[in-house]
Amino acid sequence: MDCLDPAFAPGTGTPVIGGLSTYQAQRILRGIEGINLVAMDVVEVAPAYDNSGINALAGASLGLDMLCLFARKSK
Repeated sequence: MDCLDPAFAPGTGTPVIGGLSTYQAQRILRGIEGINLVAMDVVEVAPAYDNSGINALAGASLGLDMLCLFARKSK
């Protein structure tokens, strides 16, 4: 989450001005389909710094994309 611009993820411990948008992060994740992934995680979600819930929504959306990568992984 700390790679996202604060406009898209205000509730992170280390905001990155000029960081990625959630759209860009989703495109990157969806573009690595087929790579042999072992593990992925979502870090730096700090609800105390996010009054609107945008950070939680972005984290959940990116987490879902990560789960979909594992579901699509060929055996």
